[in-house]
Parts: sequence; C-alpha cells; structure tokens
Amino acid sequence: MTNLLYDGSFDGLFTAIFEVFEYHYRDAEIVSRQKFHQENIFAEIHEVITQPEKSERVLHKLEQDIGKRGIHQLLKVFLSEDPESERLTLSVVRKLVNQPGINILENFADPDILKISKICKSVDRERHRMTAFVRFEKMQDGIFFSQIDPDFNVLPLIRKHFKDRYQDQKWMIYDLRRNYGILYDLENCDFFYPDGQLDLNHYQQKFHDDEKNYQVLWQRYFTKTNIVERKNLKLHVQHVPKRYWKYLTEKW
Repeated sequence: MTNLLYDGSFDGLFTAIFEVFEYHYRDAEIVSRQKFHQENIFAEIHEVITQPEKSERVLHKLEQDIGKRGIHQLLKVFLSEDPESERLTLSVVRKLVNQPGINILENFADPDILKISKICKSVDRERHRMTAFVRFEKMQDGIFFSQIDPDFNVLPLIRKHFKDRYQDQKWMIYDLRRNYGILYDLENCDFFYPDGQLDLNHYQQKFHDDEKNYQVLWQRYFTKTNIVERKNLKLHVQHVPKRYWKYLTEKW
C-alpha cells in the first residue's frame, strides 16, 4: 500500500493521480495531508508536490472522454468533501484508462459511478439553496456582507451567479466553516483567505443605518402579512429547511 499525500487542492489531487500512473502504484490511496492518519505502519508514504502541468495533462485526457460536463462532475465530487472523494476520482480515471473512448460516468450500474451521481445531486441542491438563501447586509463601509455555513464547499460554484447578478455593488460572501470567502470590488471577484478566523462577534454593530431600518421593515412586513389560519409549518420547512433560517432576516 502506498499513501500519496497531497495539499488538499484540486490541482494537487490530479497531480497525485498522475503520479499513481507515473510510478505504477497498483495499491494506492490518495489522502489530503490535513486528514492523514497512518493506520498501516507498513504503508509507503509518497509526498506529492502540486504541479499544474501534471494536473492539466490528466484533465485534458479526461476531457476527451467525459467532456467538460464530466470534469465539472468530478469538481463537485471534490468540493463535496466526501471521505471517499479521492478514491472515487481515482477510480474514474482508472476505468477510463481501461476503457478509452467511453464515457464511463454514464454507467450507473457501476457502484462508484452511482455514488458520484448522488454526490453531484446533493452538491447541486446545496448550490441552488445558497443562491436562494444568501442574505446580504449593508455595512458601514458600504460593502454588502453575507456569512454562510454550507454542508459542502460550494463557494466556487456560486461565484459566477453572484458576480453576474450584483455587478453594481461591492459585496463579500464568507464561509464560516472553511474560513475563506469571495470579495467583489466592482472590478475583480476573487477568493480571499484570512490569516485567522474572522471575528464576527457583535458584527451587527457595524451595520449601516439603512440596513437596520430595512431589517425592521422586513420583519414587520412578514409579521403583518402572516395568516395564522393558513400556517403550514411542515410545508414551510420542506421548502425552507430550518438549518437555513439563521440566514433569513425574517426569522430572527
């Protein structure tokens, strides 16, 4: 058994896959350094240094067989942070090597392919909900800020949506769980990685006065328009799960 340790990046993963074939590892496991715990003391450790040129070679070859849509599916598997994401991706590449020219991602009789399909559906569902439930709050410096805590690492999947939709205002979306975010300054829309966890205690004190007034107005609107006799909490939770309520001003 050989454990290939990579840096946890998408390019790092495909560099590791390239080296599985480069060094002819038959019994290999790809593991992020942050998650690695050596259980087999006899396993060989192979340190992977991320090399974009190796990653690109693998991705280019994959695109010939599974297309850009297939690459996007593998990206979703990676962003799902599923414990088996590395194994599933390596499994796809091995199957494509053994069956060149065939889009094996359409073979749902294969248990690995079926699991990939289920993961992609779950990630797509979370991505859609984030575009629906993200709530921006105007801060004193004029930036519209939103904090999220998604089940999957969907920030890379929603960046284009918000960039296209809110081009005329500065905004920031911050992932509490993964400690990074997206910042749009009217020109660039880039990821940012703070040195430490952002201190969001009492951040409401930095709200713009317009934001405070808007929140009061919004809460009053929902209170006044609510019809108690037509309340259907079961249906409501079905469309707006409780774990998203913390984002919604009307639920405070």
